[in-house]
Amino acid sequence: MSFAIDVSGLNKSFGDLHVVKDLSIQVTEGRITGFLGPNGSGKTTTLRMLCGLLTPDSGHGTALGLDIVRDAAEVKRQTGYMTQRFSLYEDLTIEENLQFSARIHSLDRRNHRVREALDKLGLTQRKHQLAGKLSGGWKQRLALAAATLHEPRLLLLDEPTAGVDPQARRSFWDAIHGLAAEGLTVMVSTHYMDEAERCHDIAYIAYGRLMARGTAEEVIADAHLFTWQGEGAGVDRLGPELLRQRGVEMAAPFGLTLHVSGTDEAALEAALVPYRREPFRWTQTEPSLEDVFIHLMAKAEDNVQ
Repeated sequence: MSFAIDVSGLNKSFGDLHVVKDLSIQVTEGRITGFLGPNGSGKTTTLRMLCGLLTPDSGHGTALGLDIVRDAAEVKRQTGYMTQRFSLYEDLTIEENLQFSARIHSLDRRNHRVREALDKLGLTQRKHQLAGKLSGGWKQRLALAAATLHEPRLLLLDEPTAGVDPQARRSFWDAIHGLAAEGLTVMVSTHYMDEAERCHDIAYIAYGRLMARGTAEEVIADAHLFTWQGEGAGVDRLGPELLRQRGVEMAAPFGLTLHVSGTDEAALEAALVPYRREPFRWTQTEPSLEDVFIHLMAKAEDNVQ
């Protein structure tokens, strides 16, 4: 097994704020790794250290077999990085943006690369549209085309589908899986649980520390979290009351149902006994990724505080 990313003990501070704390992570070549965590947890800072845009205060490791500090310039050349904000020129067309990007990076076969990117991401029919007139989903496709124009071996995506409608998100992810099938390694930060489940594996970071790592199934199993789903009229309003009971660590409404979770199975079941009456019905269920991540976040120490 070959690792596209293999780093250990990464630390980064900005003034008194310790943003990334002793982070170690390995990412296998050709896989899509989801990078999750609450806002301000160090996801963007980590991605920038991995591609050579930021120098860690301490720690070491490699990206694409290159030292992330000593060979930072070469790492950047072989990495595609897509930022949270749309950063291309809105007064240029799709094709003009890609041609400009190819020129400033001194790429060979510019016309061929641009045509291939337009075709691969379904942009050919829109190539004469101004970037500023595109919807959020099409802007993200254009940004992805620009980020992969130089045929990188590693692609880092920082919350690429924030504010994009569900259909556009699905199309975007189909494109990501197509790129990964060609051997590209992808690391993507996201807040969407359905997107996390589309990744080959996930890493969860909370306030600078890596809290969980593995496939979605492994992360759920490692949390040792027990969950009951409540149904019936008014069950979704029981959350505040149940949270005062021993053994109940989370109580979150999902539509007209309620997910109640805890790590002490016996105490959790005992807490539900008074509520096992009409009109309520309780079924033990597998915790969702969202259940697990809320549980992990509750255990993390906010680095601002």
